[in-house]
This record gives sequence, C-alpha cells and structure tokens, in this order.
Amino acid sequence: MSFKNTHIFFGTVFISMFCLLIIGCEQQNKGVANKLDTIDTVNEWIKKSKNSDIPLSKRIEVLEKAYNTVLLFPEDTVKSKKISSIAYQALKLEDTILFKRSNKVAHELALRLKHDFSIADTHWNYAYYQLNKEVYDSVYYHYNRAYYYFNSANHEYYRAKMLYNMAIIKGRFRDYTGSENLIVQAIPIYKELKKNKSLYESYNYLAVLYKELKEYNTALFYNRKALEYLNKIDEKHTFREGSLNNIGIVYKELKDYNKAIVYFDKALENEDLESENIKLYARLIDNRAYCKFLNNDTTKVKEEFFNALRIRDSIDHKAGIVFNKIHLSEYFLALKDKSKAYKFAKEANELSKEINSNQDYLLSLKLLSKTDVLEEKKYLEDYITFSDSLYQNERKKRNKFNRITFETDEYIKENKRLYQQKIIILIVSLGLVTLLILLYFIKIQKTRNDRLILKNEQQKANEQIYILSLEHKTKLEEGRMRERNRISEELHDGVLGKLFGTRFGLGFLDLQGSKQSLDQFQSFLNELHLIEKEIRAISHNLKYDLKTSDMDFITLVRDLLDEKGKLGGFSCQLEIDEDTNWDEVGEIVKVNLYRILQEALLNIIKHANAKQVKLYFSIKNKNVNLVLEDDGIGYVLSKKKKGIGTKNMRSRVERLGGTLEISSQFQKGTTVNVTMPV
Repeated sequence: MSFKNTHIFFGTVFISMFCLLIIGCEQQNKGVANKLDTIDTVNEWIKKSKNSDIPLSKRIEVLEKAYNTVLLFPEDTVKSKKISSIAYQALKLEDTILFKRSNKVAHELALRLKHDFSIADTHWNYAYYQLNKEVYDSVYYHYNRAYYYFNSANHEYYRAKMLYNMAIIKGRFRDYTGSENLIVQAIPIYKELKKNKSLYESYNYLAVLYKELKEYNTALFYNRKALEYLNKIDEKHTFREGSLNNIGIVYKELKDYNKAIVYFDKALENEDLESENIKLYARLIDNRAYCKFLNNDTTKVKEEFFNALRIRDSIDHKAGIVFNKIHLSEYFLALKDKSKAYKFAKEANELSKEINSNQDYLLSLKLLSKTDVLEEKKYLEDYITFSDSLYQNERKKRNKFNRITFETDEYIKENKRLYQQKIIILIVSLGLVTLLILLYFIKIQKTRNDRLILKNEQQKANEQIYILSLEHKTKLEEGRMRERNRISEELHDGVLGKLFGTRFGLGFLDLQGSKQSLDQFQSFLNELHLIEKEIRAISHNLKYDLKTSDMDFITLVRDLLDEKGKLGGFSCQLEIDEDTNWDEVGEIVKVNLYRILQEALLNIIKHANAKQVKLYFSIKNKNVNLVLEDDGIGYVLSKKKKGIGTKNMRSRVERLGGTLEISSQFQKGTTVNVTMPV
C-alpha cells in the first residue's frame, strides 16, 4: 500500500470513528433527556393520583400507568424510590393489590442495589399497611427494620421518626417505660436538627405517657415544654387546643376540676375549631361536661354531653362515641336512672368491642355490672377474665416487641462483628502488602546502594588510575627532563667548551696568506662563535625548569578540551592565571576538577549547541577556581530539572568543601563556576 493510500485509509477510519463518537454522544444525551422527560411524566401522574377532585378509579388508573412506566426504567435508586412512592400512594388510595405488588418490587430492587434508604422506605410502607390492619407486632417489626436501615443510611431525621413510631406502638400496649426510652432517644436528634414540630409531638407524647403512669406533675411539665416548641412553629393548626385539652385531662386526674375546665374553655375560645378539627371540638365539649359533672355542676351538662354525641355521630367517630356514651352512662347512673345508664353502657360495650377499644370495653363492663344488678356477677367475671386476657396479650406483645428489638440488636452486633472482622482482614492484608512493598523497596534500595558502592569504588579506582597515570607521566617527564638537563650540560660543558677552546686557539695562530684567505679564516672564526651562541641557547632552553605537575594536569585538560571540542563541534580556549602554581593543588582536587570539567563539557555537547567554549583556571586565597563558559542556547534555571550529572558535580564539590554555581540565560549561554580549597 502506497503512502498516499495509507494516509487516505487512516483518514477515513478516523472520520468514521469520530462520527460514531458524535452519534453515540447524541444518542446518550437523547437517552438522558428521554429519561428525564419520562420521570417528569411519571411525577405528573403521581401528582394527578393525589388530586381528590378526580374520581378514585381514574386516580388509581393513572397511578397504575405510572407504575408500569417506571418498571421499564434501568435498575437504579431512582427507580426504587419512584416505585416506593407509588406503593405509598396506592396504600393511601386503599388499592392493596397495587401496593403489595409495587412495594415488593421496590423492596427487592432496593435489596439488590444495597441502597439502605430505599430498603428503609419500603419497610416504612409495610408498617403503614399493617397499621391500617392493626397487626401491631408486624407494624413494630417493620418500624424497627426501617430504623435499622435509616441508621445505616445516616438519615438522622427518619431514624428519629421510627423511634417515635415504635414508642407509640409500645405505649399502645402500656409498655410505658419502653415507650419513654424510645422517645428520649429521638428528642436529642430532633434538637440537633431543629425539628420543632417533631419536638412538640415528642414532648406532647411524653406528657401523655406520664399521665398514664400517674406522674401528673411531670406530665404537666412536658405539656408546657411541648407548648414552648409549639410557639416556634409557623403552622400550628389546632395543636395548641390539643395540648390545652391534655393539660385539662391531667388536672381532671388531679381532681382539680375547676382548673381543668379553665383549660377546656381556653381551647374552645378558638371560634374556628369546629371547622378546623371537629373531633377535637367534640372531645373538648365532652371533657368539659364530664368535669362539670364530677364537680357537681349540672349546668348544661346533659346538653353538652348530647351535643358532643350528636357531633360524633354525624362524623361516625366511633371511638369518640364510645367515650361519650360511657360518660352519659356515669351521668345517668349518678341520677339513679339505671335504665338509661344501662342503655348507654350496653351501647358503649358493643361498640368498643367492635372497634377493639379494650380499655373502653373494660370500663363499659364495670358500668354494666353497676347498672344491671341481675347480671352484676357475670359482668364482673367478664371484666376480670377480659382484663387478665388483655394483660396477657399486652405482655405477649411487649415480649414480642422486645424480642424484635433484641433480634435486631443481635443482627446489628453480628453485622458489626463481621464488619470488624472485615476491617481486621483488611488491616492484616494492608499490613502484608505494606510489608511486601517495604521489602521490595528495601531490596531496591539495597541494589541501589550496592550500585552506588560499586560506582564509588569504580570512581576511586578511576581516580587511582588517574593518579597512577599522572605519576607515570610525571616519572616520564622527570626522565625526559633529566635527559634534557644531561644533554644541556653536555652541550654547555663539553661541546661548547671544546668549540670555545678550538676557536680561541685558532684566534692566536699567526697565519700568513693572501688577504682573501685571511678573510675567509676570520669568517670561519665568526661562524664558530655563532655556533657557540646557538649551542648555548639550546643548552639554556633544555635547562629551563618546566613544572612537571603543571605540564601533566594542563596537558590532560588540553587533551580533554580538544577531544570534547571535536565531538561537540565547538572551539575551545584555555586561559590560566600566570601566578597559578599547581604544586599547591592536591592530586584529589585535580582529579575532581578534571571529572567536573568532563561532566560539564558533556552537558555542553548534549544540550548547549555551543560554538565556543572558554575555560579559566586561577588560584587565589588557597582556593582553586574553575570557570567554564559557553555561548550556547542556555536554559531557565527554575524550569530545568537537575540531572544526575549536575548532582554528581555538586556532590564532588561539596565533598571537598567547595562551592558550585551555575548561571544561565536563555539564548545567552551558561557559566559553571567551581571553587575548591587547594
């Protein structure tokens, strides 16, 4: 394949891949957009199912549509939460089939995703479902599981809500101590989160608990505490009137009927109470009438009892009707009208049995025993039997609640144990991995140290070789100098002396001859004299005392400059201070100067792109100074990484107590300045 065809081929592949990437991104964006649009549609359907103006069948239909649409979502927490909210709405619409189906799917999906919050939410839905069916042990179980998972999800508010809900269930079965413990755990969480409404409800419920425990002063304290938090709430609804009713009941239990009536009257001062909360309105009227009756004040008592009963009948409030009829039975019994007393007691008995109001059922049995003399024994026996049965049932329920709590605690402990075990395994594993890594790095470090030792030994060996080379060259130079001195002496003392003697002797000869011959003779004498001078000059030159160490070290430096200059393509200029006496410089210093110069020249070859290099040597104040300059491209010192060569140069200088300075400017060259003690 030709270069041109290859270029076209890879260009086509690149364009194709780019197009696929763009299409993929567009499809992904479209997918995300479509999902968001679908979620919005589902939210609209759920909202529509909450609209009470729409027929129930239509509301259930759109909720079913929302459920079927969410089923098509990919498995994630969004899907789990949406199905859970659909399940809760189905429960509110009393569509138990859709609830069971959707909540089961949401629960199983949450378990697969291991999403604690979603798991807790589905347990809360189950608790609400069982609460409507009054299966309280199941209610408590699901509240307890929801509490566990909300705790795992670190959702403090809902964790506190579950504590509150469990407290209500325990209180229903007269486990007041257990109920109190749960509320006491919830309150600090609400305080930290500044949930004033929840704090109002918690203190209000604590007041009810202490009223049941007959600790009336404590009950009053918590009622007032509840009102303090109520003042911090914007939307108070009829909470204040409810708290005033509770305070009135406590005073009724204290037999301070006048004070109780004052609080009932305060609550009834709200002119909108009947329209806002008709159940509470009827309860207040009934309670006020009952306190008046107990206080022997019969003013409008009968009218208020029947007014409250009429209201409760109109809204089919069966629990309120039972309570109302028990009060009417007591009222007519006090008036010695046993037939009416029996009638209301019997009606209360039957209705309380129908709605499973156990405490009211017991009260009605006691009243029946007082109003029906013939069946008194039977009613009392029924009272005792039912009371024992109720006590046993409540005890079983309390034990079951405690067992659920215990099993959950055990489950939590087991999870903690397994978690700790995992942590220990993880720590041990990390320890082993760390140890292995440490051993590996120790081995690497040992190898590096061995290499460094070998390098140091090699360096020492090189230095020794260099010193030996210097010594060898010195000895050769000394031999050569001795030979030169000998030749100089021979020339000066021997040959020159003989020539001088010969010339001197010839000068005293009385020669006769032609003028031409005498002139020629004199010419030869002059030539001999010139030869003497030349020999004397050669003798003096040979005798000149060249410093061997200067010659040896500088010769090596010159050779190095020539060698590296040819290799790097730059010219070299060597300048030495005239006063430099290399005898003062130790051999180790020379060796290190040579190695530093060698490394610096290598850096110039590699990086500088220089044309000219200058080297200066001088000795001042017992310090030898080396300056190496180049006219290369230079570099920015802050951005240049220090290589091993520069580190070695610095290490050599510092080891001998010297200093190394490198200065450089971009496009203006680099200067290396080394100063070391001689």
